[in-house]
This record gives sequence, structure tokens and C-alpha cells, in this order.
Amino acid sequence: MHLLQVEAAPQASAKLWTPANIVTLIRICLVPVFVVVLLSPWPQWFHLPDLAEHSKSLIAAAIFVLISCTDWLDGYLARSRGEVTDFGKFMDPLADKILVMAALLALIELGSLPSWVALIIVAREFIVSGVRMVAASKGTVISASWYGKFKTVFQMIAIVLFTIKDSYMMGTLVEAFSDVMWVISWIVMAIALLLTVVSMLDYISKARELIGLGPSKRAKRKQSSAKSNIDGNEEDSGINEVDAAHVGQLAAQVIAHASERGITIGTAESLTGGMISAALTSVSGSSAVVRGGIASYATGVKTDVLDVPEQVIEEFGVVSTQVARHMAQGARNDLSCNVAVAVTGIAGPSGAEPGKPVGTVCFACANDNGITAQRKHFEGDRNQVRLQTVFEALRMLDAAVCGQQQGSN
Repeated sequence: MHLLQVEAAPQASAKLWTPANIVTLIRICLVPVFVVVLLSPWPQWFHLPDLAEHSKSLIAAAIFVLISCTDWLDGYLARSRGEVTDFGKFMDPLADKILVMAALLALIELGSLPSWVALIIVAREFIVSGVRMVAASKGTVISASWYGKFKTVFQMIAIVLFTIKDSYMMGTLVEAFSDVMWVISWIVMAIALLLTVVSMLDYISKARELIGLGPSKRAKRKQSSAKSNIDGNEEDSGINEVDAAHVGQLAAQVIAHASERGITIGTAESLTGGMISAALTSVSGSSAVVRGGIASYATGVKTDVLDVPEQVIEEFGVVSTQVARHMAQGARNDLSCNVAVAVTGIAGPSGAEPGKPVGTVCFACANDNGITAQRKHFEGDRNQVRLQTVFEALRMLDAAVCGQQQGSN
């Protein structure tokens, strides 16, 4: 039996001066440069009287775009180099807020933007930060939604547009609407403000139980599921009553079914780090059917050993059904087994991503009939999430074994 175990790098690197963190600090240092270029009479300081005010705004807008692009760069460097640090997690969102707030205040100073726009955006940041602090104090991580991502994008675009357009705040409404740039700028800003409010309400909705506004929709679904005794097949699986005994019984069942059919099995594991293989190999007689397991905890192992394409990881993220599918097929090929199951997810307590809260797990199972994949969400602490993942993977593996034709791979 082949067993390939690869030790992963820790999720949060202890190294401080990583390229990603340096880029983040540079982004913060460039914020005053943007403000000075936009507000100060620097053409006069450098004896450039021919430099028009409009050209000065274009230069300031270009600097703002450059600073905004570094947000993508530091995130890419941190993920691709496996150097995600606690310092980076703290400073990256802070740098974004400093940039946006500085730009809004500068535009208000120029008279290009009314103060109530900044008030809405600042109020949202204070409210969301407060909700996050309450959630963190109770050991809960609230993931960002796509509303927040699009909110940031539209805010950045709106700031660029307001930077390069002339101010019409003192003109008449007819004069304002006669200018296309003015109309486009306010349309984009209106969308940004709408997404700002919606993303705030989304955070409050997710944390309503934590801040005393009543049970969340997820909690209500969970209570309803428990009352009706539904075996969770939806994304919120609700099988956190699983214990080691349940896992052991199901593992024995998988081995028995595989032995009866002469089918070999294998695993590719990320967040469980070999727990599925351990459960299977703890059963007497498992050596006849278990080919081995690949503990692909690190992203590099997924690409180098399991042949998961890097572009798939970049597009969908490590925790995705697309990556799980490639992991399952890679394990089936590498281990020369009939059926292979793969898991990748976020066990917590840290590691949550936008749209992927702690407890998100993606599964895939490959056999002669093809590859099936699913995404689930488990409640509980790190150990509970991992144990539920093992149980669900074994259940998926058993279904694939029973559906696999007897014979060779």
C-alpha cells in the first residue's frame, strides 16, 4: 500500500518582511503622495506653470489607480508564495480603508464631492468593524460576500471618475446633466453607495444572532432540520453529531463493500491531513483494498503531485469543487485505484474567505462512471469540522464503491 504524506507550511507565516507585506506598506506610503498631488499647487513649486489643473488631476488619478492595483499584487504574492501572515491580514484591509478615506476627504476638500457620501461609507466601515469585533470575541468568523468585493471596485472607479472630472456642485442642475462625465461619475457612485449599504446589511444579517437581533436564517434552518429529522443533503449538512464510533462503523462498511466487489480505493486529503486514510486503514483487512492516501495539505502538493492546474486554483480558489475534482482524479491516477475521494476545505478557526466561511468543505469522488462533487458547510470547532468531513467523505466513497462496476481500473 502506498502512503504519501507531505507536511504543509503553516497557514500564517511568521515572517514579517515578505514581498506581499512590503507591497502593502508601500501602498500606505503612497497615499499621502496621491493627496499631495491632487490638492497642493505642486506645479508652482516645481516651476511648471504650463501644467494645466486638469493634467494635475489626471496624474493624481493615475497614482490612485497604481495604488489600487497593488491591492491585487500583494494578495497574489501572499497566496502564490504561501506567505499569508497575520500582519498582512491586518494591514491589507486597513490600507484599503486609508486609501478610500483619504481620497474621499481630498475630493470633499476640492468641492468635487458632498460630505454625505463619505459619511455613508465611513459609517458602514465603523458598523461592519464593530460587528466583526463582536463576532471575533465569540470565536466566529464572518466571511465577506461578493457585495463587499463589488462595493470596493465601484468605490475605486467612482473616486477615479470624480478625480478627473470638473466640479459642478456650484452649478445648476441643467449644467450638470449636460456633461456626460458628471452623469457617469454619479451613476457609478450611486451603485457604489448602494452596494455599501447592502454589504453592511449583509454583515448584520449574518451576525444577527451574535448581536442580539434574533436567530439567523441558518440557525432557523438547522432547528427545522433537527425537528423534521432530515438527513442533511444540502450545503449546511447539520451532521455535527458524528463521533469516532460513527466514523469507524462507516469505514468498516466501506472496506466490506470494496472487498466484496474487488474494488481498490484511495484518498486525497487537504484539511483532514490523512484522517480518511487513517479511518480506512484502522479496519482489519483494509490492506486488500486501500491503495493509499495523499495528504495534499499544501497548495504545491496539489499542483505537483495531484496535477491540479494552477489556473484552476487561481480562478476558483483552493477550496472549490473544481479543485476537488482534479484532486480526486489525480489520486485515482497516482494510486492506480478504482475509486478515489478528495476533500479540500476550511476547518478553522482562521482561513475564512469571501463566500467561504469556516466550515466550508468541497468533496469529489472519481470512479469509472466519472467524477461527482459537492460542497457542504459544517458547524462546530476545528476538530468537529474535520470529523464531519471524514464521515461525509466515507459516505460519498461508499456510494461510489457500490456504484462502481466490479473489475479492473
